[in-house]
Amino acid sequence: FLLTYTVAWLVMASMWWGIAYLRGDLHQAHDGGYSPCVANVYNFPSAFLFFIETEATIGYGHRYITERCPEGIVLFLFQSLLGSIVDAFLIGCMFIKMSQPKKRAETLMFSRAAVISQRDGKLCLMFRVGNLRNSHMVSAQIRCKLIKSRQTPEGEFLPLDQCELDVGFGTGADQLFLVSPLTICHEINSESPFFCLSQRSLRSEQFEIVVILEGIVETTGMTCQARTSYTEDEVLWGHRFLPVMSLEDGFFRVDYSQFHATFEVPTPPYSAKE
Repeated sequence: FLLTYTVAWLVMASMWWGIAYLRGDLHQAHDGGYSPCVANVYNFPSAFLFFIETEATIGYGHRYITERCPEGIVLFLFQSLLGSIVDAFLIGCMFIKMSQPKKRAETLMFSRAAVISQRDGKLCLMFRVGNLRNSHMVSAQIRCKLIKSRQTPEGEFLPLDQCELDVGFGTGADQLFLVSPLTICHEINSESPFFCLSQRSLRSEQFEIVVILEGIVETTGMTCQARTSYTEDEVLWGHRFLPVMSLEDGFFRVDYSQFHATFEVPTPPYSAKE
């Protein structure tokens, strides 16, 4: 930041000094009858001061451009444009650096593994998300994509075909309020691509589930996106996530050390179709 401004100031001051040097103003500036390009510019320090006064719109009135210097007027216009561009660029860089949306994404946690077990009498694919900061994510929304190669009934092979996994679009469950760790649930029904998936067929499947969590950072208003994925090796059949919330002295306490922990539960090894 400092280097950019320092270089820009020295270059522009050198250009003003160069105009005065080429016109001979440095030697005749004390002549009362001579009209220089910039009044009262005798050397490089005075040229530098004139540039700073012009750039900062201070205008002390001791140094000023005369009307008999067209090259000075052109340089003045160039200086105004260049100063606006440098200011806009550096202020934008500082704002982006201070907001640090990437750092915010690092505070959004996903469970290391996804699990398949029963919930409310239905076979479900579940994973867990959490927010490590006290500030909320505004309008947080989660999406899931299943990436899997398949062959159509016509014989066409589709590598890395993408399919949407329903995590509550119709009910609004995909709109998250991340005040505590949440378990995202995908019901395996007749419309799910996992409708024919069983515990045995899971071992031979090849797929990847891509999870995308988007939201607006409350403090900066910038959009933040965090992503993770689960392959077939990271999906545990017949497991459930260990509870991480407990009530202590009238307050809920979250134990993030158990965030990724799972335990086995009785789950039929058959597919939802079976």
